[in-house]
Amino acid sequence: MPIKKLPLRALISGLTLALLSLHVSAAEQPWVTRSNENAKLLLNVLAKYSPEGASNLGVDGYDEQITDMSRDLFEASNKDTRAVIAELRKRLKTETDPKVKQDLEILIGTAEDQLRSAAINRKHMLPFTNMTQLMFGVVRQTLDPRIPKERQKTLLVRLEKYAGITKGYRPITELAYERYLERQKANKNLLGPYKGEVEQALNAAPAMIKGMKDLLSKSDLKGWEPAYAAIEAQLTAYNAKIKDQVLPKARTDHRLPPEVYADNLHQFGVDIAPAELIAKALTSFAEIRNQMIITAGLIAKERNLPNADYRAVMKELKKQQIPVDQVMPLYDERLTQIEAAVRQQGIVTLPDRKAKIRLASAAENAQQPAPHMSPPRLIGNTGEYGEFVLTTGMPPDASGKALVFDDFTHQAGSWTLTAHEARPGHELQFAKMIETGVSTARGVFAFNSVNVEGWALYAEAEMQPYEPLDGQLFALQARMQRAARAFLDPMVNLGEISPEGVKSFLMDEVGLSEGMATQEMQRYTFRAPGQATSYFYGYQRLMETRQAAEVALRQKFSRKAFNDFVLAQGLVPPKLLRKAVMEEFVPAQR
Repeated sequence: MPIKKLPLRALISGLTLALLSLHVSAAEQPWVTRSNENAKLLLNVLAKYSPEGASNLGVDGYDEQITDMSRDLFEASNKDTRAVIAELRKRLKTETDPKVKQDLEILIGTAEDQLRSAAINRKHMLPFTNMTQLMFGVVRQTLDPRIPKERQKTLLVRLEKYAGITKGYRPITELAYERYLERQKANKNLLGPYKGEVEQALNAAPAMIKGMKDLLSKSDLKGWEPAYAAIEAQLTAYNAKIKDQVLPKARTDHRLPPEVYADNLHQFGVDIAPAELIAKALTSFAEIRNQMIITAGLIAKERNLPNADYRAVMKELKKQQIPVDQVMPLYDERLTQIEAAVRQQGIVTLPDRKAKIRLASAAENAQQPAPHMSPPRLIGNTGEYGEFVLTTGMPPDASGKALVFDDFTHQAGSWTLTAHEARPGHELQFAKMIETGVSTARGVFAFNSVNVEGWALYAEAEMQPYEPLDGQLFALQARMQRAARAFLDPMVNLGEISPEGVKSFLMDEVGLSEGMATQEMQRYTFRAPGQATSYFYGYQRLMETRQAAEVALRQKFSRKAFNDFVLAQGLVPPKLLRKAVMEEFVPAQR
């Protein structure tokens, strides 16, 4: 779930990801209302330069507008962002409410990060856009069953503008390529896209183009066929041009300039140097492996397995693959069992309604191969909730080979994935914010992978003691994978290990399938370099905060009260969460 600190850059570039959604529908507290008025300044900049992103968040009034790719908007967007920063700083000087002041600081920091990140990428990188992914994302998000039908109808207006059918508009594929050539001409030293990224974009395109048509065919939209036909032809031509003109010149070295990679880590929420992150993760990996050796030995003894090595035991357990028609019933059963344990053990407060789990379509597999949570829109939510999307494989690679996963479709592997993506992980995380209400600053602009993924990995750890031994083994494997990410991602980007070395390590030492190891390697090298480190780092910071609270409270510490408090804070940075826990939660519990 590759998410950076600020949706602005990703949304402006059209790379909106499924996880950028959570919202507040509960009655707002007065300070939240005041804070949200400040946040509107930054939301207006987002809406101006990425109306699709604003619509996805739930902002009204932009559903028929599209991103303007007819000109270079770098200077204009920077000017508007700087003006917002100046106004927010002015308001900060006179604000007296401590929570509103904190939110103003979040908004200012977010906007400043946006300026710095945009400048760094402008300095080093060509603006390569995967137009097929962008278009499929807009169609899928707009036709999501959770979106009101009236809003879905606006998609036709957007499609006609994308296609250049509407008067005054040109095909957006042509404009995107013009912007690419424009920057290429302006600076010959800019880095183009990585070869693997371009190949994967081309390989995944047919599934996503077909996926768009499937979604439109099943929708209630009328008269979409001409616009879709034009877009299909334009995307086919665009991809052919990318294959002929961009792919031959694509860089064969996956590594980003150090300044770009460092900025990625910062945007994802990692605030320590890569070397320190690698050291922490290597140590953690070794410790988790020791736990896996013990657990695997117990399972081997219990089941009379000939080889007690943790890799051999996992391989044996993976043979218990579940038929496709039984996957969803299995995950529903797991969710019921996990919820029962949560309530019995007093881990966290659960809502009464059921969480939603579904299988991904082929197009969704192509867009985002890893299992993920698809949350509801952030703003204007009318009671919609997130859904856990279970992916089943990857699109074919350059050789035409299709890779499937065996990592989630077996009995033992279903426990920890359900805890991570559904409850008490992401689904509960977003539901709590919907139901209790958090400010836009904390729910949208403080959003980064460390804040989000740290909780989900923590949720896995909370549930591990109450799972059967085989479930515990794969819970440890999942934690081992996150530790491996935290050293493999920076190592591959620093040139200390090859992409092929990453893939083989994950298959041989962590026990991932080839499909899962491949999408992991792609994540580190081009899908979202730096993002994979956030799980381990977010988990470590959250566990530090919890342990500090336990030391302060001793026998008065309540796990349920702590977890409910953490979820009620929204997606605040680790430092701010630590401050809230020690200055608000601890005194209240005493």
